[in-house]
Amino acid sequence: MSRVEVKTLLEAGAHFGHLTRKWHPNMAPYIFMERNGIHIIDLHKTVAKVDEASEALKKIAASGRKILFVATKKQAKDIVAENVKNINMPYITERWPGGMLTNFVTIRKAIKKMAGIDKMKVDGTFNTLSKRERLQVDRQRAKLEKQLGSIVDMTRIPGALFVVDARREHIAISEAHKLNIPVFGIVDTNSDPEAIDFAIPANDDASKSIDVIMKAVTAAVAEGLSERKADKDKQTAEKEKAEAPKAEAKEETTEEAAK
Repeated sequence: MSRVEVKTLLEAGAHFGHLTRKWHPNMAPYIFMERNGIHIIDLHKTVAKVDEASEALKKIAASGRKILFVATKKQAKDIVAENVKNINMPYITERWPGGMLTNFVTIRKAIKKMAGIDKMKVDGTFNTLSKRERLQVDRQRAKLEKQLGSIVDMTRIPGALFVVDARREHIAISEAHKLNIPVFGIVDTNSDPEAIDFAIPANDDASKSIDVIMKAVTAAVAEGLSERKADKDKQTAEKEKAEAPKAEAKEETTEEAAK
């Protein structure tokens, strides 16, 4: 069974593309027809691409790697943040910090700076500063939180990038390509699907369309995380089972020695 139904996508308006004059020729295979000067996306192909992307994302999550979600457009940011928080993955919904991937070391330094300010507040150092200095530090902390707060736990380069609106997030996509990070994303009729490894053809302007697709892909990531946890639990149980006879033998030896 597919992760999302054509009917659900249709009700969400996922089939509405852009004006025909704004189209990207590489989107031709995903266009069903033209209606009133607007391209209509073939939702059967959308369903297939959602399933394909979901399976790949599930495997990445199961391997223990992070997936970075990027959505800086107004109608997508809250939807993405809400869905991604549930699976504890990093996301960027404010302006993309240049060098976020290609200069990850610098980004990590900024995150450490944020942690350093938090530490100052805990150990009391913050209170030794003047009122003006405290205000400056607070402003700096707020700015860092806004830009990087959602990626605090991302200690290494992500295993994949997921974008909403391939045209808008072209800088993020370019950085991912340089590092051979697979790119997933919602691609509208005005974007080039060839820039995305796992392109999902759909309306990337309608909030309902974005939400339906985000729910499908994050559910797949959640499945991958559950599988990983189940495997870890199984390995721990097997290890404990294997070590149990050794522990018993050791206890017996100790008891005999005591006699």
